Amino acid sequence: MDLFTENASNAAILAVVVSFIGLAFAWYQRTWVLSQDEGNETMRRIASAIQRGAQAFLSREYRAVSVFVALVAIVLVLLSQIDGSGMSIWTAIAFLSGALASGVAGYAGMYIAVRANVRTTHAASQSLNRGLRVAFASGTVMGTMVVSLALLGVGILFIVIFNQIEDPNSAASALAGFGFGGTSIAIFARVGGGIFTKAADVGADLVGKTEAGIPEDDPRNPATIADNVGDNVGDVAGMGSDLFESYASSIIAAITLATLVGGGIVTSSAEIGASASIAAQAFPLMVAAVGMIVSIGSTYLVQTKEDATQEDLLWSLRKGIYSASALMAVAVVLIALLLDMGTGVIVATISGLVGGVLIGYFTEYFTADAYAPTKSLAESAQGGTGIVIIRGMAIGMFSTIAPVLIVMAVTLIAVSATGLYGVAVAAVGMLSTLGITLATDAYGPVADNAGGIAEMSEMGEEVRKRTDALDSLGNTTAATGKGFAIGSAAMTALALIAAFVTAVQGDSVVTTTFAAVVTDPKFVSGLFLGAVLPYIFSALTMLAVGSAAQAIVLEVRRQFKEIPGIMEGTSEPDYEQCVGISTDSALRQMILPGVIAVAVPVLIAVLTIIGQGNVIGDYVGSETLVGVLLGSLVSAFMLAVMMANAGGAWDNAKKYIEAGNYGGKGSEAHKAAVVGDTVGDPFKDTSGPSLNILLKLLAIVSLVLAPMIASALNDVDDAAASGDQPAIESVIDDEVDELEEVDDASATTDEEAEEADADEEADDADAEEAENGEGDNDETDDANDEE
Repeated sequence: MDLFTENASNAAILAVVVSFIGLAFAWYQRTWVLSQDEGNETMRRIASAIQRGAQAFLSREYRAVSVFVALVAIVLVLLSQIDGSGMSIWTAIAFLSGALASGVAGYAGMYIAVRANVRTTHAASQSLNRGLRVAFASGTVMGTMVVSLALLGVGILFIVIFNQIEDPNSAASALAGFGFGGTSIAIFARVGGGIFTKAADVGADLVGKTEAGIPEDDPRNPATIADNVGDNVGDVAGMGSDLFESYASSIIAAITLATLVGGGIVTSSAEIGASASIAAQAFPLMVAAVGMIVSIGSTYLVQTKEDATQEDLLWSLRKGIYSASALMAVAVVLIALLLDMGTGVIVATISGLVGGVLIGYFTEYFTADAYAPTKSLAESAQGGTGIVIIRGMAIGMFSTIAPVLIVMAVTLIAVSATGLYGVAVAAVGMLSTLGITLATDAYGPVADNAGGIAEMSEMGEEVRKRTDALDSLGNTTAATGKGFAIGSAAMTALALIAAFVTAVQGDSVVTTTFAAVVTDPKFVSGLFLGAVLPYIFSALTMLAVGSAAQAIVLEVRRQFKEIPGIMEGTSEPDYEQCVGISTDSALRQMILPGVIAVAVPVLIAVLTIIGQGNVIGDYVGSETLVGVLLGSLVSAFMLAVMMANAGGAWDNAKKYIEAGNYGGKGSEAHKAAVVGDTVGDPFKDTSGPSLNILLKLLAIVSLVLAPMIASALNDVDDAAASGDQPAIESVIDDEVDELEEVDDASATTDEEAEEADADEEADDADAEEAENGEGDNDETDDANDEE
């Protein structure tokens, strides 16, 4: 259609319009959730404490992160003022826009989650389906807000930046600033929220369940409010910012490759040129816009019946996700045909869509207690803590096989179908149904909080049974959401790496052999550095959880010892003290991992730029940065999947035992499973999910800096062409002149020799003639004498 193939800004306008529809739907869902009954006074008081704790933490976290955002924005502005840097002031504007939009998305999700929890508890007292609908509706607010704000930001910035900046490389880099801003919020929100939630959770479990022998979410436990607060700031606000960045960056990567590759994208009519590039820019925007509408409609399919089993509850969510995926597959075909993109783009995009569904399924298989892996893990708890730990680690390692094979298959199919652009649109396809996929994930913390409120407010057994069912489902959906987030992060990072390499390489033709590339010491050293980064990052985050959890353990023990009447229920614990400890520890210890993630690509880029033409360039170059990106991608992807799935399996194995299997609550198997869950908590909720942000952050920072690196490399090439080459030509000319002089000298000598030979021959001839003449004269004389 000419409307979208002649000007990609029309597709961006469509995306902006659809994003406003999404925001309107999110507001409608928010209004409906807040109109539900909050229950009795005790329930409201507990919910209010959770709200205050979450608000306090998020406000302090955002204030701390705003300092980092301001400093980075200033640096980007200064870089844009350097002549020849290739950077634009629009990069800084896009960066601030991305940070703001990501922060708003995370805050909005947390705001509705801490208000939907108590309403879910009350709704569950009426029916299981009503409890599911309230909790899931709050999740749709989160999912739709994330997608809407990301699409709104990318759409508006695309229209403005591509009309303001003529150079396509600089324009694409400036647009990448939006993803960089989103990642900057996500890395701190994920790490900080993860440290907070797991410090409180581990501390509450170790003292409450293991030492004091009281149930989870028991109001006598001083850390229980902090635990419920952590679910919201980590799994809601953190996850929202994480997937906001994945969603935005996948679209940006596709637009970047479409812009830089340009004529490399072939339509079905085999036309190559500007029209193909414009259609390729419009395609990801249109897929994302249609995906939001499909996701909104599919949310209404999520409902269940009373006395539903876990399989029934899982199917109620699958029904919405699978329906959205099927409708999107049809939509992708229609959009590609409309834009004349050809079958290659269709195949690549649908492969990503199917890949996302498959990753979610296999994550569910390895973590849900309805399947063999988690059941076998629960059974092994009868043998003690050590066996639980060993078997859980093994399950996590085995669970990496399916996601890795799926990403491999999607990548091979996408690249063979339509080149590097195919990787980017595969990531777009995988995230096209994010509105409903994220809703199923954000539902989990709300259901978990609802169960906690039911326990603390001493609701009836029937209500607790319903909230336990919703909570168990939430554990599965949370694990599935984490698996989807990690898989989509890998595809997004791969697309960003492709965009970075294309931006740095430009139009040059690489003639280096494969062997020269893979054995280049700069590239190999980058691979090693990239591969070790996820382990350093994970170690720092797990140490942070351990340190903060230890402080919580000591505080809970102190209160049990020093505040009389807690165990009898006649005195109320000091909940605020535990919230404060978790907050301070999380904010203090989230800084180093976040700074490392940003500093590494920046440092390598700086060394690459200043190393042109000197000894530094012998050891560090653009090859090093590519190696870091690829090494971190492979290492972080597998480590993140292993941690997330092992943690999910440990958690659900504990829940399976608490349901009455293998001795139930209080049994030796249960105590072993609790310890396993304690190890798995930072695995699945802190380190694992944070790794997918690490690999995206490394890639997006590199893409933002790509114009500077390309400019430095081009300057060297230009210098070689305009400065060094004439000198070389001069030397060559001198050599040629010398050779010509030698040739002239040789020619002169030869001529002289020939002339000498000719003279000698002439002399010989004259002598011979003289001799002949003398003979003739003698004969004449003799004749005369005879006469």
